[in-house]
Amino acid sequence: MSSVIEQSVQARMVASAPRMETLPATLQYDRRDPFAVRMAFPAPATLEGTEVAWEFSRELLTTGMDAPAGVGDVRVRPFGYDRTVLEFHAVEGVAMVHVRTAELRRFLERAQELVPVGDEHRFLDLDRSLTDLLGGPC
Repeated sequence: MSSVIEQSVQARMVASAPRMETLPATLQYDRRDPFAVRMAFPAPATLEGTEVAWEFSRELLTTGMDAPAGVGDVRVRPFGYDRTVLEFHAVEGVAMVHVRTAELRRFLERAQELVPVGDEHRFLDLDRSLTDLLGGPC
């Protein structure tokens, strides 16, 4: 069984124009970092012309599909019947994207199969994390 789940989703960029631009994005979950979800936007879809990725907690995504969640750089909230809004706050501004809630739920179900909620601690490599934190082997 693979330790990484990837799923492509279609995100709709919310802009001031009446039409929302659809752009591809990839959700990723790696059981070696069991609390985090990564959402990446490919280079052609970004203003910088380079891939942009945001990492945030799986719990934030789960909670934000049903009620507004987050107070930091990433905020998630339901929108209408079948969409979820993800807000990405940076120095340059705020990017808001809509994603179908069903796609997010499918992704989270797959992550749950890989690492059940509540069992994340079993997949942490604390020795490696401490070595990285302390700058190398002691």
